[in-house]
Amino acid sequence: MAEDKNHDWEFGIKQEGHTADQDIDGNVILGEGNFKYQVTGLNWGNLPDGWVYKEATAVDVDSKDRVYVFNRGTSPMIVFNSDGEIVDTWGEGVFSNPHGITVGPDDEIFCVDNGDSTVRKFTSDGKLLFTLGTPGEHAPKMSGIPFNRPTRVGVDKRTGEFYVADGYSNAVVHKYSPDGKLLFTWGESGTNPNQFNIVHDVVVDDEGWVYIADRENHRIQVFDSNGKFETQWNNMSRAASLTLSSLTGEQLMYVGEYFCGIGSNDTGTDLGPRVSVLNLKGEVLARVGRDSYGEQKGRFFSPHGIAVDSNGDIYVAEVAYSDYGSKMDPPRELRSMQKLVKI
Repeated sequence: MAEDKNHDWEFGIKQEGHTADQDIDGNVILGEGNFKYQVTGLNWGNLPDGWVYKEATAVDVDSKDRVYVFNRGTSPMIVFNSDGEIVDTWGEGVFSNPHGITVGPDDEIFCVDNGDSTVRKFTSDGKLLFTLGTPGEHAPKMSGIPFNRPTRVGVDKRTGEFYVADGYSNAVVHKYSPDGKLLFTWGESGTNPNQFNIVHDVVVDDEGWVYIADRENHRIQVFDSNGKFETQWNNMSRAASLTLSSLTGEQLMYVGEYFCGIGSNDTGTDLGPRVSVLNLKGEVLARVGRDSYGEQKGRFFSPHGIAVDSNGDIYVAEVAYSDYGSKMDPPRELRSMQKLVKI
């Protein structure tokens, strides 16, 4: 992470030793084994002239491979086809600080706004279905009461029940019925099992197991549908974003991880930021990216949201402005939306 505005931000000059592979056409290739990807260049998605993401904070893909990019720029929700052409936009004037997005089993859209501590559910074309939380009213910090700066929703596709990671100023997970009734809450601040230090993401697998990205504890915790701790996956690099995919015939976990070093160690390798692919035993199948942060092709800043489409392509949304661009002198927008094309 940056130390201050006087930090040397000339990434391409300062950070040498770029190790990403290239194909015969000079395209940057990331990954290993059966998980190799061609990297797109600048921000993915064809934005109209004058539009900006500022930063893409979250991304998800629906049943038709439409890509929903939740961002803090010109239009908070931009919907693309898989070629990066805009097919819809919505959400203007609704959100305070977009944070997390989840596409439900019927292509409904859950949007988490950590600026006003709400969870909103929409139809795929942006019609509001319900709102949880009162906009602008934050529960007391670490009270366990919904919500104080929540982060994302995870949906159990078998039942329609959903979980809210609550998140930055709470240290809990809330479980809700499909119609938004609070069923129960679990978790507390700390480093032991069933304790959290930034509950940053939540996903639910086909059998109902609940996976929590416990970001600042550098791990993923696994719970049953009653909030009972089952196991944890360690040796993570600030696990921030999660998604599941069954394209290989088994469900796999894709994890977006932040850089976990400090500014003086910004050339360290295998410290993130990166994408990791794991099976549901917690075994690492591939690391996608091994270099430190930077704006060169083949590197990441802060993978804050992640999604996989029906082709196995990975979409990565990054809070690059918050973590890096805002600390530059002068501040500037950085790339925050990448597509990794499966090869």
